[in-house]
Amino acid sequence: MNEMSPLPRPERVRKPDWIRVKAPTSAGFAQTRALMRSKSLTTVCEEAACPNIGECWSKKHATVMILGDTCTRACAFCNVKTGMPRAVDPMEPNNVADAAAQMGLEHIVITSVDRDDLPDGGAKQFVKVIEAIRKSNPVTTIEILTPDFRNKHEQAVEMIVAARPDVYNHNLETVPRLYPTIRPGARYYASIRLLETVKKLDPSIFTKSGIMLGLGEERLEVHQVMDDMRSADIDFLTMGQYLQPTPKHAKVIDFVTPQAFNSYGAIARAKGFLLVASSPLTRSSYHAGDDFAKMRAAREAKLARA
Repeated sequence: MNEMSPLPRPERVRKPDWIRVKAPTSAGFAQTRALMRSKSLTTVCEEAACPNIGECWSKKHATVMILGDTCTRACAFCNVKTGMPRAVDPMEPNNVADAAAQMGLEHIVITSVDRDDLPDGGAKQFVKVIEAIRKSNPVTTIEILTPDFRNKHEQAVEMIVAARPDVYNHNLETVPRLYPTIRPGARYYASIRLLETVKKLDPSIFTKSGIMLGLGEERLEVHQVMDDMRSADIDFLTMGQYLQPTPKHAKVIDFVTPQAFNSYGAIARAKGFLLVASSPLTRSSYHAGDDFAKMRAAREAKLARA
């Protein structure tokens, strides 16, 4: 190789057929994007490069990300940009509520970046968004997907639970062994305790959590995460395939087959979750509205049998 020869490009891992999705082109997708832009709202669908964005946005389903688009952490799996966030937008709660009303949402999912720079981690903004949606869209059910509120989760969770979202989601993301490399700013058992606290404060609120597969986790480690979740009385477990957003992010160790996802799902259901979603394309908010209805029906059926 002489001095002018180009450097070899890194080999790209070819995705299996079951993980591929079509690029979004529908009119519904364009309308949802235009609405989010008009309200100056950020969505995790875009920021996290979700593979389901075409399907969800064409149906006017979107997961709104509050507290800006800049995260104070740098998790190895996440495509959201890292840095010093801007000041909290006081108009954000009303803008989220207005967008929900214009889209005619029966169920909305609200998430956020990590805001370790704020004294409450951003909990007050979650409360304000919930209150604004309740005021303008009283029949809309609300699902929140919060960060871990590091070192302040008890006060933050108390504040949010008092606002009574219908579903409280916080993702564990991976197995404990992989936290130092995949989720270094967080602590596995602190996340478990956060979800446990929600249930202790208000057992009527559904709790939900999810993990990504394909990062090098072992089967028995996944089973242990399920057991830890059930010990915290978590109602809904989601499992999906990790996809590497860019070359600088954690690599995909393996593509888990649909059959393996089905097997994990069967084991999780046997462990007593009210609802389990387990497939390569499963994401925390994918089909969230339909899943909420299923979860509520499952709880009613369980109470009827008691």
